Amino acid sequence: MRIGVPKETAARERRVALLPDAVAKLVKAGAEVAVERGAGGGAGVADGAYADAGARVVDDARSAYGGSATVVKVQPPSPDEVSLLDLDSVLVSLLPTVDGNALLQSLAARRVTALALERVPRITRAQSMDVLSSQATVSGTKAVLLGASALPRLLAMMITAAGNIPPGKAFVIGVGVAGLQAIATARRLGAVVSAFDVRAAAREQVQSLGAAFVAAELASDAAQDKGGYAKPQAEAERERTLEVLDAHLKEMDLVISTAAIPGKRAPVLITDSMVSHMKPGAVIVDVAAETGGNCELTRPGETVEAHGVTILGPLNLPSTGAVHASQMFSRNVSTLLQHLLKDGAIRIDLADEITSAMVVTHAGEIRT
Repeated sequence: MRIGVPKETAARERRVALLPDAVAKLVKAGAEVAVERGAGGGAGVADGAYADAGARVVDDARSAYGGSATVVKVQPPSPDEVSLLDLDSVLVSLLPTVDGNALLQSLAARRVTALALERVPRITRAQSMDVLSSQATVSGTKAVLLGASALPRLLAMMITAAGNIPPGKAFVIGVGVAGLQAIATARRLGAVVSAFDVRAAAREQVQSLGAAFVAAELASDAAQDKGGYAKPQAEAERERTLEVLDAHLKEMDLVISTAAIPGKRAPVLITDSMVSHMKPGAVIVDVAAETGGNCELTRPGETVEAHGVTILGPLNLPSTGAVHASQMFSRNVSTLLQHLLKDGAIRIDLADEITSAMVVTHAGEIRT
């Protein structure tokens, strides 16, 4: 049974799906692994490291895809890459899961069994396979570093011969994995940190990191679904939330917004009017830019100046920390593959709660 690891071709993508240590474990388990030349270059991994781990380094994508019963990637395959997949093969990667999506249709047409890494269920035994959480760790860290670099002031308090500098104020909106990491990073840089989330469960997590939880009266247990994600707010709740956020944003130097709702557009929590009330020189880093953004003025992939405020809409933040992002991604994927590996081959058991939750195409059909 051969596993193919092609080089990523998507713009801004520097990660690789499997690192040599994971390859070595799979080879030991009886798999053959083919890695496209240069696949690990963006993450600082030389081809020789893969060869030393027991992989066969192949010259091009066609050789990585062709003959591979299973292909593992970071980003979804392009139409050209789909055509390289063997009929009835298995694909493991990040994948959009919207009904009627052209990519899923083309995968189903080739009878590919596609497992969407976004759909790893939030259960205890699948935690080590959860790429969304591992990659969000990088996003939260990088967002604060980007914002701190864009600020015209320092975040840390300083006592100098030229006078004292008070600490900057950072505010994190949305306290999932990325938000928690943003809080921790901003605290490490010396900022006074506050945070907001509609989920009552987030309060204890925020306070455990030494940050203040804003507007606790607006958070509730009912705002969280069974997977632990935030639910969309009713219009009246949203208006009250915006009012409270507007008042708090006026004093902030750095704002990191990470609020997201799985499968939906990111909620708009910072309006144009709210930005106009902020301090000149303030910076917003909108981690939710890829799903539309939490700020009304965000332009995905761009930096916008409005009302004296700088708004960053970074895309694919994990790729900017490709070394450690790949390390975590590889461990997640390796654990998943070992879960699927039975008697030297990948077995798709739709009765298994992990596999069933992740499979989006199988036997020529779309399953979403």
